[in-house]
Amino acid sequence: MIGLARTPIQLPDAEVVAIDALDRAAVAHAVESAHPEVIVHMLTAIPDPVDPRHLARDMALTNQLRTHATANLLAAAGGTRVIAQGVAYAYDPGGSPVKDEDAPLWRDPPAQFAPEVAALAEQERRVTWAGGLVLRLGHLYGPGSSFAPQGGFGRQLRAGRVPLVGDGASMFSFIHAHDVATAILAAVEHPTAAGVVNIVDDQPTLVHDWLPEMAALVGGPAPRHVPAWLARLVIGGWGVAYMTGLAGASNLFARHQLDWKPAYSSWRDGLAADLGVRSP
Repeated sequence: MIGLARTPIQLPDAEVVAIDALDRAAVAHAVESAHPEVIVHMLTAIPDPVDPRHLARDMALTNQLRTHATANLLAAAGGTRVIAQGVAYAYDPGGSPVKDEDAPLWRDPPAQFAPEVAALAEQERRVTWAGGLVLRLGHLYGPGSSFAPQGGFGRQLRAGRVPLVGDGASMFSFIHAHDVATAILAAVEHPTAAGVVNIVDDQPTLVHDWLPEMAALVGGPAPRHVPAWLARLVIGGWGVAYMTGLAGASNLFARHQLDWKPAYSSWRDGLAADLGVRSP
């Protein structure tokens, strides 16, 4: 197995090549040298934590990786199958609160989120046109993630700095890092799988349910309530939409298309396992 990274790192049982994925010639050389049977594109550069007031700024490099780097990889692939990372929380919030893959992406997203939706849509067009597969990942948690106790969101939650905004009606579909890994393996092992597929857990859950439970699990105080109008002044329109307006996603298609299911049915199970405590 050969991996690409921005900086040289050592991994067991893998060779890592350090290149700039936005350098078309460097990507072409790396892919040609590797002769891959499949290319798994998980490139991101998301800061931890993200500032919701400046999401477009914080996500600018990741958006380039989803557009320009994807184009570079596809050009270098020469027909080799590509599996790419997408997002399962960019669905248009209208209609059902839990979306399948036929639902449209957000038609009129908050201004800070609009560049990300546009980049995701472009990435999906490129990958699916080439016959590849996009794994639309839910809100990622687990070791090394922002939702981990030592991650950016986890630290803010323990410090009591994450309020319950408005009605807390965003529907979150989480996914543990372990389950992302098994989904990638399942995608590799199903070479005819193409298009887009949600990779999420079994239990979409509202913010007003999971936020206080997660705070208690990681040892933080109960989140205070902040009206949406007041929160908008502090965290902006995207921050409010993140807490009050997102849709969840269904994993039924992944179960059939990839013969896959998450080991952790809900975020409660996965986080409890990570913390070594019993699930609530």
